[in-house]
Amino acid sequence: MIVLTIILAYLLISNFGGDVLAQNNNLTSQNLNVQLKEPLIQLISDVVYEQVPMAGYNNVAMKMDILKPEKDKKMPAIIYIPGGGFISANKDSYIQQRMKLAKADYVVASIEYRVAPTVTFPQPLEDVKAAIRYLKAHAEQFNIDPNKIGVMGDSAGGYLAAITGTTNGMKQFDQGDNLEQSSDIQAVVDLYGLSDLTKIGDDYSQQVQQAHKSAGATEALLVNGSPVFGGQDGGILANKEKAEAANPISYISKQTPPFLLMHGDQDRMVSPSQTQILHQALVEKGIESIRYLVKGADHGGVYWNQPEVMKNIIDFFNKYLK
Repeated sequence: MIVLTIILAYLLISNFGGDVLAQNNNLTSQNLNVQLKEPLIQLISDVVYEQVPMAGYNNVAMKMDILKPEKDKKMPAIIYIPGGGFISANKDSYIQQRMKLAKADYVVASIEYRVAPTVTFPQPLEDVKAAIRYLKAHAEQFNIDPNKIGVMGDSAGGYLAAITGTTNGMKQFDQGDNLEQSSDIQAVVDLYGLSDLTKIGDDYSQQVQQAHKSAGATEALLVNGSPVFGGQDGGILANKEKAEAANPISYISKQTPPFLLMHGDQDRMVSPSQTQILHQALVEKGIESIRYLVKGADHGGVYWNQPEVMKNIIDFFNKYLK
């Protein structure tokens, strides 16, 4: 009996030792080789790039968020201009696309700007140009090459990106601080933006086209303002001269930089013909322009973050800014 007990105890101890050994084997570390392909990216939030009058206030801070890759070399910068139908400008938009641009070694600044009906054209454009001048004036601080600046926007932001590009070389829209800096840029990406404010609904039904002629249409508020606050009553056609003065096409010149235009063929808010009109006008004036019609894409949404779309955008910026 004693012998049997000793044998059983030995077997138990042996099995326990084996379990401990197995556990120790599972705790053995493995090597992981890492190739350094992506930079660290610093987020710098709520940088005030100007203070401007708006809605009864003399000094309203306009802010930008900056994505800054940690690199030793000077990098090109891209100003992202958010859409919002001319009545909002959320600089938090397009974060995935902005991160992809930052990973491609661009300093990316997402800006807010003044919106209708508290302001009218050209004040939103003046804000974009002020943001460009601010980044150039602080190029050393943010590790930017001030001679390599691009703009990108979607919808109303695409419109502002386009008119920022077509007004290259003009001083009339430079207002505020850092006026010793030029607001000229070297490349424009316009995503489903507007180019002729009088024809936004042209591809749609008569009902939609009539809605765009109303005084409540946001493009009318951008151009005319609100009659309650001293603006002009009526739709976008109330003052054809003012409407034309707010169109990017009106300013194309030899100083206009290259354009990339993209539009979804299922866009239900801005007629796809809007970017086609601008593309044709640019080409006719000898400006480099390429336009893609994105199959299945609506106005914004998941299509615009896909690799095929982002590859074209990054390749375009690489060509003209690197």
